[in-house]
Amino acid sequence: MTNARIRTLAPSEVETLIDWAADEGWNPGERDATAFRLADPDGFLGAFVDGEMVAGISAVSYGSAFGFIGLYICRPDMRGKGFGKTVWDAGMARLAGRTLGLDGVPEQQANYRAMGFVPAYRTFRYSGTIAAPANGSANIQPVSPDMLPSLEAFDRRFFPASRRAFLQGWSAAPHVALVYMDGETVLGYGVARRCREGAKIGPLFAADQESAEALLEELSRRCNCEIHIDVPETSGSFADTLLRHGMARGFETARMYRGPAPLLHSGGIFGITTLELG
Repeated sequence: MTNARIRTLAPSEVETLIDWAADEGWNPGERDATAFRLADPDGFLGAFVDGEMVAGISAVSYGSAFGFIGLYICRPDMRGKGFGKTVWDAGMARLAGRTLGLDGVPEQQANYRAMGFVPAYRTFRYSGTIAAPANGSANIQPVSPDMLPSLEAFDRRFFPASRRAFLQGWSAAPHVALVYMDGETVLGYGVARRCREGAKIGPLFAADQESAEALLEELSRRCNCEIHIDVPETSGSFADTLLRHGMARGFETARMYRGPAPLLHSGGIFGITTLELG
């Protein structure tokens, strides 16, 4: 096996890794490479042989206590040569000392268990179109920059660490970011982004299911296309609501953690942010 050089990916190389994800059928967002790097610009690693990237991974650090693994892909023509394991080890080393999360497909979960990851809950992809009301709730409004401190505080109830820079970019155009307000109180927020096929909604965090459903309907109305959302099984009867809307359940993953699982308001996570970043 040829030795591989491991290094941080340049922005254009993150674009390549996202293209690989599209080739795998993961349907990434149109501007995910730019948005993802806001979470941790140095959190994307590649293995290179003779100057060409042969494997990649995202190993995103959210401070000193939490990190997330995703976008773990080896180029198809270079599989079976150990390059994937090399870049995996580099990602794990970068995040050493932190609780780590990932979303694993069923066929890989045994491998992740062997490396110390423990399942926390299953997540299911729902896809389809929603016949949303012509006029949405008066409590829902677009996210504006002055809302970001309140949005960040609300987000922290459902995500294991602060992610201010990421939220600032994730909630900006061309993404559609909406917040459900009760006076001055945030009751929920959601973001939709255009993908290679349709649009994905994530996150969808809310204090109650009624707020989550209202946000989902308004996001769907504004996207006016097929939508996809990754819903944890901890979200109560929300999945039944999606099925009643005519959405179809697709593939599943499991959120897995190595280290102490974060203490979150899991019942308010109606759609995770992304499978790649947590």
